[in-house]
Amino acid sequence: MKKLRLLASGRVQGVGFRYAVVNLALDIEDLYGRVWNNADGTVEILVQSENSAKLAKFIQDIRKGPSPMSKVSYLDVTMANFSDFSDFQVIY
Repeated sequence: MKKLRLLASGRVQGVGFRYAVVNLALDIEDLYGRVWNNADGTVEILVQSENSAKLAKFIQDIRKGPSPMSKVSYLDVTMANFSDFSDFQVIY
């Protein structure tokens, strides 16, 4: 299982970004994780999958900004270690 932490900066809060991330993950399928807003204006995503190609597609689409009003100016992607997820959810 490949696990990643993504940290998105730019216009990513107040524009439906987190919900678009969840919908993107559901559309691609076989992706599991969590997404939430950070106090500093960034959005953090934990994502996991057995399928590297699907993770690459997910990252590519996040870089584009998954919601119409969002604009990702920087995306930090690192390997991560976290407990397995069985779905993809927004954390409040």
